[in-house]
Amino acid sequence: MTHREQGVQRSGLDSQVSLRSVGGLDLVISFVRKTLVIAELEARKLRHDPTELFMRAVQPMLWLLVFGQVFTRTRAIPTGQLRYIDFMAPGILAQSVLFVAIFSGITIIWERDLGIVHKFLASPTPRSALVLGKALSAGVRALSQATIIYLLALLLGVEMDWNILALLGVLLVVILGSALFSTFSLIIACLVKTRERFMGIGQVMTMPLFFASNAIYPISIMPGWLKVIAHINPLSYEVDLLRALMLGQPSANGIALDFAVLFAVTTLLILIGARLYPRVAV
Repeated sequence: MTHREQGVQRSGLDSQVSLRSVGGLDLVISFVRKTLVIAELEARKLRHDPTELFMRAVQPMLWLLVFGQVFTRTRAIPTGQLRYIDFMAPGILAQSVLFVAIFSGITIIWERDLGIVHKFLASPTPRSALVLGKALSAGVRALSQATIIYLLALLLGVEMDWNILALLGVLLVVILGSALFSTFSLIIACLVKTRERFMGIGQVMTMPLFFASNAIYPISIMPGWLKVIAHINPLSYEVDLLRALMLGQPSANGIALDFAVLFAVTTLLILIGARLYPRVAV
C-alpha cells in the first residue's frame, strides 16, 4: 500500500471517529434538552397552585419555632459547641425537602388517569429523561422551601455561613436530595398504582426516614440498632452535607463521601424508575 493510500485510509478512519463523536454529542444534547423540557413542564404547574409551597412550609416552621426554641433552652440534646437551634436548622431543611419530594409521585397516578402518561410513553423521549426531568422539577419546588427556612433561620439568629460557595453547595444538595426522594416516590407510585395506597405508604415512610436520621439529634446518642439504620439512610448524608455547608462545621462523613452517596443513590433510583415508569400505565 502506497503512502497516499495509507493517508486516505487514515483520513477516512479519522472522519468516522469524528462523526461518531459528533453523533454522541448530539445524543447527549438531545437528552439534556428533553430532560429540561420535562422539568420546565412540571415546574410550570406551580403557577396554578403556588399556595402548596407555603402550606408545606408550615410544619418545618413549627419545628423551628416551637421544638427548636424549647430544646435550645433546655439543652436536653448534646450538640457540642453548637446551639441546638443551629444544629437543628439544616435537619429541618432536609425534612422540608423530604416532605415535598416524597409525595410528588402521586402526580404520576393523576397523569395516568388523565392519559398524559400514555402520551409521554408514545413520544421519543427516553424514559430516563422523563424520570430525571420530574426529579429536577421537585428540586425547583424544594428551593422555595430552602428560601423560607433560610429566612426563618436568619430571624431566629442561626449562625450560618453566607459564603457564596457554601450557598451554591446548599442549592446543589437541596436539588440532589429532592431528586433522590422524588424518584423514590415515583417508584412507589409505579408499584402501587392507586392514590389511596400511595398516600398510605408515603405517610408511613416519611416519619421513619426523618427520625432514623441525624436531623434533630446526633447519631452518637442513638441506640446501636438505630445507628445502623441511620448510616444506611440517605437522609443522614443529606443532613450532614447541609450542616457542613450551612454552618461551616466539619462534615462527620466527609463532604466527598456525602456527595458520592447521594449521587450514587439518586442515579440508581433514576435507572430503576426509568425501568418501572411504563408499568404505571398498565
